[in-house]
Amino acid sequence: MTLLALDSIAVPDLHPQAPLHTRKARLSDIDAVHELIGYWAARGLMLVRSKALLAETIRDFHLVIAQAHEGKPGGLAGVCGLHMLAPDLAEVRGLAIHPNMQGRGLGKQLVEACEREARDIDLPALFAWTYQQGFFEKCGFVRIDKTNLHPKVWSECQRCAFFENCNEIAMLKELG
Repeated sequence: MTLLALDSIAVPDLHPQAPLHTRKARLSDIDAVHELIGYWAARGLMLVRSKALLAETIRDFHLVIAQAHEGKPGGLAGVCGLHMLAPDLAEVRGLAIHPNMQGRGLGKQLVEACEREARDIDLPALFAWTYQQGFFEKCGFVRIDKTNLHPKVWSECQRCAFFENCNEIAMLKELG
């Protein structure tokens, strides 16, 4: 199997035209989710998530799975989670798209899946920390001042290695 790698972080070399299907994550997906998020975290484009944290929150995640195609293996093409923070706010988190699958609209599809889930439970707003402001603006989010964040967001942030020097952008989408 061919791998795409950087500093021991590797993901399977998926065919960019592989057939895709979506589903909720399972415990058996933790390694693949960890690898895909780690691939982008190694490039400084997102924060790494430990396998322990992924295990605690695996039910939060929506996946896009690529089927084996033209001699290349199948595997995880994209992931995104919806994590409840408070009765009036959830975080869109862990959005990662396989490097061979960029440009197919999978990121938007996954964010929309999280938004549908949020609307289904009558959640009034979604929040995201990101380095990709333009992408989230295309999904209807607006940049907000970090000082206006819900206190629960900050309690989650205290677990982050970059808490003291956070350079992520805070984004919000009102659903009402």
